[in-house]
Amino acid sequence: MSEYRILYIEDNPENRLLVRRVLEVEGYKVFEADGGLAGLKMVEAITPDLVLMDINLPEIDGYELTSRLKQMPHMAGVPIIAMTANVMKGDRERTLAAGCDGYIQKPIDVDQLPAQVERYLQQGKKS
Repeated sequence: MSEYRILYIEDNPENRLLVRRVLEVEGYKVFEADGGLAGLKMVEAITPDLVLMDINLPEIDGYELTSRLKQMPHMAGVPIIAMTANVMKGDRERTLAAGCDGYIQKPIDVDQLPAQVERYLQQGKKS
């Protein structure tokens, strides 16, 4: 079983529930934050191994939050993956330009999500 800590920053409770269930079955420890400010507090408390980041958040959007997290010394090397319904031309590039290390399109594919997360975790370990 994995001991990886994943922080999912998402304001939609149904999305949080789905992702938590899918990843916990795979042995991941999933922490949740329902907005940008809660996400900032959570990274101070747990230092996750991976962050799944909704882009359209209240208070602080995912772009700004990603930028803030990347500036924190204890978050160096922690992959931040955009998990978003923003799928228009240029959205993927914008998330990567904001500092996200990857991009997962919503609606998520529950069959693919664990493998995607594992791939990003392994990339983060190499950094």
